[in-house]
Amino acid sequence: MAKIENGLKSADSRSIRTISSSHMDDESSLGSDSEINGFTNDRHTDKYGFIGGAQQYSEESAQDVPPEVLRQREVKWLDMLSNWDKWMVKRHKKVRLRCQKGIPPSLRGRAWLYLSGGKVKREQNRGKFEELDSQAGDPKELDVIEKDLHRQFPFHEMFVSRGGHGQQDLFRVLKAYTLYRPEEGYCQAQAPIAAVLLMHMPAEDAFWGLVQICEKYLPGYYSAGLEAIQLDGEILYALTRRVSPLVYRHLEKHKMEPILYMTEWFMCAFSRTLPWASVLRVWDMFLCDGVKIIFRVGLVLLKCMLGTREKLKACQGQYETMELLRAIEPRYMQEGFLVREVLEVPVSERDIEREHHVQLKRWRKNRGELHCKSPPRMHGARAIMASEPPSRQDLRQNPTIIVESPLPPPQPTPQLKKSKEEKSKKKGSMKKAPPVMEIPNPYPLAGDPQLPLRDPQLPLRDPQLPLRDPQLPLRDPQLPLRDPQLPLRDPQLPLRDPMPTLRDSTVQQPLFNDTPLPNTPEGSPPPHQPPLNDQPPLNDQPPLNDQPPLNDQPPLNDQPPLNDQTPLNDQSLLTVSPLQKSTQSLSSIEADQDTYL
Repeated sequence: MAKIENGLKSADSRSIRTISSSHMDDESSLGSDSEINGFTNDRHTDKYGFIGGAQQYSEESAQDVPPEVLRQREVKWLDMLSNWDKWMVKRHKKVRLRCQKGIPPSLRGRAWLYLSGGKVKREQNRGKFEELDSQAGDPKELDVIEKDLHRQFPFHEMFVSRGGHGQQDLFRVLKAYTLYRPEEGYCQAQAPIAAVLLMHMPAEDAFWGLVQICEKYLPGYYSAGLEAIQLDGEILYALTRRVSPLVYRHLEKHKMEPILYMTEWFMCAFSRTLPWASVLRVWDMFLCDGVKIIFRVGLVLLKCMLGTREKLKACQGQYETMELLRAIEPRYMQEGFLVREVLEVPVSERDIEREHHVQLKRWRKNRGELHCKSPPRMHGARAIMASEPPSRQDLRQNPTIIVESPLPPPQPTPQLKKSKEEKSKKKGSMKKAPPVMEIPNPYPLAGDPQLPLRDPQLPLRDPQLPLRDPQLPLRDPQLPLRDPQLPLRDPQLPLRDPMPTLRDSTVQQPLFNDTPLPNTPEGSPPPHQPPLNDQPPLNDQPPLNDQPPLNDQPPLNDQPPLNDQTPLNDQSLLTVSPLQKSTQSLSSIEADQDTYL
């Protein structure tokens, strides 16, 4: 008969070659347990560590998360783990949402330890695991544990070798629990729980995680008589009646007790039923929200396998129904589908507690009191933290790699006590905003206040500095102001633009009269002025190079003044336009006509 592991039939049922633990040294470094056992690279190992396709549906059902999204989730989880108490108290809904999305694989072990409360339990009981590990233990319990070691995930590379590191740690964890709770002892369903924890954390952390699951999440499940698991079976049966009435009537018709099909589901937390990718997602939510996730997964599987009339026609009896529930179709166990269906099941902690009280009364009425008094069940990480509030020291993360620096540690600077006035000043300075600098409006309005153009406190200039250098002359006296041979304007240039303007008006009188200019000999004909429209083009003007050089001009002082006018300086020549010059000359000529006539 083929080996059944995690609810899946393995196609390879060959015996596993092992070597005796007596021939192995605990400190040997021969390689992994799979290499010691004879499994080399010729056999495929998936990303979860299973060899030879033992988890044939895991890779198909797993959802590939992009690396960028995975890195972002890791950063978020690192921040939560660094401030775990604040996140659990103030932002627990965000923690739950991130657990539903899936914990990053690199941080899953640490997150599980924080969610279950194992981190606080370990810090509060330092040295307890070493003490229990050093003790011998009960021989009867140890004999049963040794028989079960090779049955826990035999196709996983961590537990494939009898006497390997994985089986040794599993033995240490289970033995320590029997010494920690001798009244409860060892239960075979505890081995898969401890094995899953060992795949993600060291032996000591896995031990405290197992303690929390057995005492907080599933109390009484592993005690003698299995009364707690039978009571939860009745709760599941009652919830099935409300969630899926068709499945409930079918199970009631064939008188199928819940303990027949749900024992392995609940006691192993579906670690031996679902594909490994789905197992990890279920455990992420289970350790965050408690046992209600286990109930929801059971309800989803029942509804998917027995929820339609067509499927019920193939189950004519109890045996066919059991075979159908033992071989669940892979499509219903896919990671994405299962998580989505689990989140949509309308079952809360209040519903479970209400049914628990109802079934407990019925149990006491029909069977009497429970023989095993288990502690109250905690629904999730928040309830566990509220029951045992941790200190900041309990949640502190110890570094796993310690590097000694050659540099001396920095000396702390002594801080002097500040007075009350300095503290009040500091608080006031932090509250007050810095003053806003007013910038004058470059386009002020009529009603805007006029800001001063400069600071009146500042002087206009430095009184020590002279206005100008007295050694430098105002101008060079050797240079004349202008050339006396040149007219005031070029007669060849037009006074205005010959292009027509908007208003076309003809010139009624010439701009120049026939009155001769001053300093002009009598009898000389007046200069010929061509009409404006007949002026030659500018290109026909004589070049400026034909003019006499400036050096041969007589000095300016020997020239007679024009109409007793003051000589023009350089600034007036630059500022007066040619048209203004012509107008000034005409006005002066009209004023002196009587003298020349």
